[in-house]
Amino acid sequence: MNTVPETHQITPSRIMETATAFFASKALLSAVKLGVFTALSGKSLSGKEIQKVLNLHDRGVYDFLDALVALGFLNREGLLETARYTNAPETEVFLDRNKPSYIGGFVEMANDRLYPFWGSLEEALLTGQPQNEIKHTGKSVFEELYAKPERLKQFMDAMSGISIGNFMALSRKFDFSPYSTLCDIGGAAAVLSVEVARQNPNMSCTSADLPAVEPIAKEYIAAKGMNGRISTVNIDFFKDEFPKADVITMGMILHDWDLANKKMLIRKAYNALPEGGAFIAIEALIDDDRRKNAFGLLMSLNMLIEFGVAFDFTGADFEKWTKEAGFRRVEVIPLAGPSSAAIAYK
Repeated sequence: MNTVPETHQITPSRIMETATAFFASKALLSAVKLGVFTALSGKSLSGKEIQKVLNLHDRGVYDFLDALVALGFLNREGLLETARYTNAPETEVFLDRNKPSYIGGFVEMANDRLYPFWGSLEEALLTGQPQNEIKHTGKSVFEELYAKPERLKQFMDAMSGISIGNFMALSRKFDFSPYSTLCDIGGAAAVLSVEVARQNPNMSCTSADLPAVEPIAKEYIAAKGMNGRISTVNIDFFKDEFPKADVITMGMILHDWDLANKKMLIRKAYNALPEGGAFIAIEALIDDDRRKNAFGLLMSLNMLIEFGVAFDFTGADFEKWTKEAGFRRVEVIPLAGPSSAAIAYK
């Protein structure tokens, strides 16, 4: 017999909160894009002062700023014309463009690229086709990015912003003491290599990526004072074998590809490692029961939107694929937030 729950026991509040979550998302994305948190760095400003600095229209100023207060991204004393606004602790640290801890590169990319593409999620679910640049230009996301230096730099900054917490956690949580060399495949700006080398004096690191990325990596390595510890190498991981190293890492690389290419990259990692070597994939691993890591599952939908055939995966998936390639043992180490390091030992 079907029963209808009594209405006083349930409410539609969570449905409505999620249905309109893009309101809050776009408010934050816009605040970063406009430079709200950078303008407020280390100071308090009135609404009118913020309006003048950012060239905002009268109509939305207080609704916008007070929405950021309600969401916890700004603090405020006073009300309306008497109000003084300051950054919340998190936005002061992570969303001021002038601080090395800035993670807004990813937020800016989410605003400029991902936000409009997610508007076509229904089409992606119905067709299985990507909904990004390729839909309009016929060129893949990587073709578009690598053809435009400013977009490539934004993408590299975005990947650095979303990943640096994971790389810092990996450099502390994984035992690098048995090893001396690391090669980061798809190393982008060399952020992983820098963090591992900084925390582990025994490690010599190489960041491997396409030629267009090398100047960005070299600039970052030099800025961090790591020229003697980290080298760069040009590699096309579809065409080339990986450089030999004790540890092979991939940060947010495997999820970009279909199963055949995932297995190809895993096989190349296996071939590059000595006996006892470690292959480390840093991803927003979906929990094996596919119930808890909503971010990992949503990221897999983002891979559908970006690439069609690409997808995120579970630790159990990783174990199956790596053992097929010959790896003997697998472990998973939680990192920052919803991300983990999946580690396969040869």
